[in-house]
Amino acid sequence: MARNRYDPNPFDDGEEVNPFADQGGKTNYSGGSFYTSNVPSAPNSKLSPLPHEPAEFYNDTYNIPLDSTTDPKKKERELQAKEADLRRREEIVKRKEEAIARAGIVLEEKNWPPFFPIIHHDIPNEIPIHLQKLQYVAFTTYLGLVFCLFWNIIATTTAWIKGEDPKIWFLAIIYFILGVPLAYVLWYRPLYRTFRKESAFSFGWFFLFYCLHIGFVIFAAVAPPIVFKGKSLAGILPAVDLVGDQVLVGIFYFIGFGFFCLEALLSIWVIQQVYMYFRGNGGAAEMRREGAR
Repeated sequence: MARNRYDPNPFDDGEEVNPFADQGGKTNYSGGSFYTSNVPSAPNSKLSPLPHEPAEFYNDTYNIPLDSTTDPKKKERELQAKEADLRRREEIVKRKEEAIARAGIVLEEKNWPPFFPIIHHDIPNEIPIHLQKLQYVAFTTYLGLVFCLFWNIIATTTAWIKGEDPKIWFLAIIYFILGVPLAYVLWYRPLYRTFRKESAFSFGWFFLFYCLHIGFVIFAAVAPPIVFKGKSLAGILPAVDLVGDQVLVGIFYFIGFGFFCLEALLSIWVIQQVYMYFRGNGGAAEMRREGAR
């Protein structure tokens, strides 16, 4: 007998069996979340059936907290508050700067020497161009004094090694320690501020202590035998006294004498130029008026 052309399963040899049907012909499927009833195991299987999933297994939800600071209005208020605070601080700083400017106080940033800043020194930007040359020469005399006192230490050290009294070396150290900072404070800084602000009072202060500076340099160049026979200063008189017995020490003293002489000549030129500018600029009359007030 020919097989039906519409047979859905030509390889089917028996009746269809529904493994999920019970003995009465009813299934255990009741809907819901997958199968909530027990599923019968295969009749020939020795393995126990897997337990079914809980009813709420696929319905779990996770509560993720949202950042409460994402409120744009709240952020805007915070930014406005910060901006107002910054504006208030800027106004305070501006008022302080204006008060300092009215009082004539200049904030000086230490910038010299470059490798170890200890003083403020900016001739190109703070000194008028017609006074810069004179200020540079005055600064050269300050550095010259530093070098002269340093060479004086070297000369007295050689004299001490050759048998002279060690007190001359200690005096040379005292000259250096006191002379370098006092020269800057007493006459170089007043001249710098005078040229920057052209104050008549600072001119008088500079003239007084710069004259003392010139007097000390001339005294050191001569080195009269007043303190330890003048050997604490590398001048002409101790150089002549030492060159006969100790030629090397005498040469060091003669070199120091030359340095002190050069320092004295430059210092005299500086005070002459400053005085001419002071008189020509009307500083003398202004200083008399300030003294009268």
